Amino acid sequence: MELIKPKKIRKGDVVSLIAPASNPKDMSRIEKSVRYFEGLGYRVKIGAGVGKGYGYLAATDDERLADLHAAFEDAETSMVMCVRGGYGTPRLLERIDYRLIKRNPKIFVGYSDITALSLAFLRKAKLVTFAGPMAAVDFWKDVDPYAEENFWRTVSSAKKPGAVPMPAGTKLAPLVKGKAEGALMGGNLALVAALAGSPYMPDPRGAILWLEEVGEPQYRVDRMLNQMAISGMLKKAAGVLLGEFTGCDDEPGAETLTLEQVFDRYLGSLDKPVVRGFPHGHVDKTHTIPFGVRASLDANNGVVRYLEPAVE
Repeated sequence: MELIKPKKIRKGDVVSLIAPASNPKDMSRIEKSVRYFEGLGYRVKIGAGVGKGYGYLAATDDERLADLHAAFEDAETSMVMCVRGGYGTPRLLERIDYRLIKRNPKIFVGYSDITALSLAFLRKAKLVTFAGPMAAVDFWKDVDPYAEENFWRTVSSAKKPGAVPMPAGTKLAPLVKGKAEGALMGGNLALVAALAGSPYMPDPRGAILWLEEVGEPQYRVDRMLNQMAISGMLKKAAGVLLGEFTGCDDEPGAETLTLEQVFDRYLGSLDKPVVRGFPHGHVDKTHTIPFGVRASLDANNGVVRYLEPAVE
């Protein structure tokens, strides 16, 4: 796939904050995140729909779509950052002007529900985007040093990053040993499963898939991995990175399978490398992952390595 990479961000550039999914839980978080970015030397713009509220959405579909388009169309903006995930981005996919996105490549950052937008941008606009920290989730408070350092290095340096550093005291655990290379794609399991087989899912052939989840019991993780399996995604992929599955536990005493049993059912028999414990997901120590760039996975030695930079 011939990728479009955004230009790296520089001090003085504009960061546009938008809410394409749900609203910030507390609007004071937006104010605090603005102070964070301005303290680093960036300028900030805030989408008109941020904070409006429309049920479980940040604003109406029209308003959220308008903010997304306006941020990409804005000549001053270098980075478009989502304030949080939640719910609602798949509602926008059929109405996005992907030609506008392709003509105006920018750093686009978000995770969780934002997975749907990043996958669609990769499929429809060939744009490299970033599963990384968000304004009203991570940057409104004392951001974790590991997450902060890896994020800014990823979006501000055009040098090849090399091996992914692991947080102190952690390492990747092989579920299936082996080695593979491929383009990175994936994200939040619920969103990946929801888009599987749709025209907004990039081709998984030869890809290294990464998956994370939060608050889903094992039977739902089972159902979503099954959807990926019967859609052919797991067989077509070159390897799998399992990130953090935060709070994915049933109540004590419930009749259940463990996550390890579920993973083994769908991934253990794959003739391709699979690892657990990649530092990405709904956790403070999260590593920013660029969609679409090539990476290598060495499950034998627990090493993930980026083979190209994500920005120009």
